[in-house]
Amino acid sequence: MQLSIIILNYNVRYFLELCVHSVQNAIQNSDAEIIVIDNNSQDDSCSMMKQRFPNVKLIENKENLGFPKGNNIGVEIAKGEYICILNPDTVVSEDTFTKVLAFAKNQEDLGIIGVKLIDGTGNFLPESKRGIPTPFVAFTKITGLYKIFPKTFGKYYAQYLSANETGKVEILVGAFMLMKRDLYTEIGGFDENCFMYSDDIDLSYMVLQKGKSNFYFHETSVIHYKGESTVKDGIYMKRNQQAMNFFFKKHFRVSFFFTVFMRLGIVFFSMVKLFQGKPKPKSDPDNYILISNDENLRVKLEHQFGKRVEMQDLLILKNSTATEIIFDQNYLNFTTIINALEANKNKGFTFKIIPKSSPFMLGSNSSFDRGEVLKMADFVY
Repeated sequence: MQLSIIILNYNVRYFLELCVHSVQNAIQNSDAEIIVIDNNSQDDSCSMMKQRFPNVKLIENKENLGFPKGNNIGVEIAKGEYICILNPDTVVSEDTFTKVLAFAKNQEDLGIIGVKLIDGTGNFLPESKRGIPTPFVAFTKITGLYKIFPKTFGKYYAQYLSANETGKVEILVGAFMLMKRDLYTEIGGFDENCFMYSDDIDLSYMVLQKGKSNFYFHETSVIHYKGESTVKDGIYMKRNQQAMNFFFKKHFRVSFFFTVFMRLGIVFFSMVKLFQGKPKPKSDPDNYILISNDENLRVKLEHQFGKRVEMQDLLILKNSTATEIIFDQNYLNFTTIINALEANKNKGFTFKIIPKSSPFMLGSNSSFDRGEVLKMADFVY
């Protein structure tokens, strides 16, 4: 078998459904398998998988074993020459795996390949490519210096490489990591002692230590709805510091300067949050545009929203404020939807996707928001 896609799920049932739909489309004519590991979700993720995707391998853990162990369990039963660690809140294009595997086969000393990740608004997510977070590099990230002086302090997000340029990088994000299964096994997979936020950094670094090269590949885009949407609060900062401490204790030496840098970063971060104030409350769109050929669906959405829903062709979208674009995945493939997000980013639109034969839509209105799900009342596709 050529490829095994490993998807670790925990309580994101609707995102998982959309993700698996997209992966199935992408491997339709490939020698590949999907393995979903559920970390004891309390929603109906497992029953949904059994009903909607009975041919997908499903492992039901009896407790939440965490990100590293959950993925390691999936890789243990994988049969593919290559594996792809994929987050359940992602959406891949139909050509994603074909393109990435073709690139992989042409590389010597292949380590891990990551792809161009975009958020639910079509904007590039900078964590798609990163550098090793040395104490000073981590400090420039926490304090935001990388944004103010990208040429000088841009190492954290590997800013020597543009979003639309393929090349070698040091660190890749765990939302999408493709590599040979033998290499994953050789380095022991994800370190199950890792704290949150450091497992992908640690895996990437261990691959580099084996003399392999990690690559950022820009020729296919994958939606990652969370992106940097993890709430940047005190708990986040504490866990981030714990993650960096773990990484440096394992591979380097935690110095006094590291501790000072991290603490200064947290103080600076807290001051910024204080002056930023509370986020603005979300408001409903003024207009809705459905990209579909299904008139019945348009009528059902009008009933759902209590507002007029216009049905349009994808090619005639114009800049408009407070307008939500709804993609009918029965009408459009994922590649077309993802391309449309990127082509129409920052034009005043928000975007939602209705997965094939599903009574819900989901999307994200900002890089700072978690992905959101709208269940459609009394809606039967």
